[in-house]
Amino acid sequence: MISETQFYNELNLIIQNAIREDVGDGDHSSLACIPKEATGKAKLLVKDNGIIAGVEFAKMVFNYVDANLQLEIFINDGEKVNFGDVVFHVSGSSQSILKAERLVLNSMQRMSAIATKTNSYVQMLEGTSTQILDTRKTTPGFRACEKWAVKIGGGENHRFALYDMIMLKDNHNDFAGGITNAINKTKEYLKQNKKDLKIIVEARNLDEIKEILQSEGVYRILIDNFNFEDTKKAVELIGTKSLTESSGNINEKTIRQYAECGVNYISSGALTHSVYNMDLSLKAI
Repeated sequence: MISETQFYNELNLIIQNAIREDVGDGDHSSLACIPKEATGKAKLLVKDNGIIAGVEFAKMVFNYVDANLQLEIFINDGEKVNFGDVVFHVSGSSQSILKAERLVLNSMQRMSAIATKTNSYVQMLEGTSTQILDTRKTTPGFRACEKWAVKIGGGENHRFALYDMIMLKDNHNDFAGGITNAINKTKEYLKQNKKDLKIIVEARNLDEIKEILQSEGVYRILIDNFNFEDTKKAVELIGTKSLTESSGNINEKTIRQYAECGVNYISSGALTHSVYNMDLSLKAI
């Protein structure tokens, strides 16, 4: 993953772009009917059940919009919430609260849904040594928040983007003239460019697993779209030479069985691309 500094830079870019997109040259609905000096208070109301996420991000949003806004937080990121719970109060300029409202809600609703789904997968893996990973199948422009939500839900982050890890998938291997060529070219590229990036290589069958194992320096082998039997065989072949990761159409019905094959990680795009937003609202009080 990227550094903490770079991660927070990404979050700030999300906020800046979202406010630009949503507010433009002004929130004219508020400007038209609410005096500039008016103050108020609102609560973040939960109308669903799950794991809350995005509280710390909401603090960043409110601070960006108006550093004088005050938050009183009752429930923190990663905690369980139920219908009727109040996560926080925000008080200060009424115009500022309304300017930040939609970004806070959109972000927290989606982040909470991702954290809730991730947490359900984590519970399914309880008792195994397998960890759940996210993927790059994220909402364009919102990746940092979605990967943050996965962590809040108890999962782990895969690479952040194309630049922080090497991942040689089937197309890379085919375009490069085969797995061994792809690995060798990658090592030479990293050496020439003085880059220290971990290498993951995807395998489509057991023969490709065997070919990958002939090369040194592969951090993790992606066991893609294997059935249970072949996954067990792949894990036995790999042993401790590389870490193992299963992926490909793994869902709530199959995730436990793949974990019991002995893989170190299971990656799932569904954590971020197939969730229903948690129902939250910001209500004046």
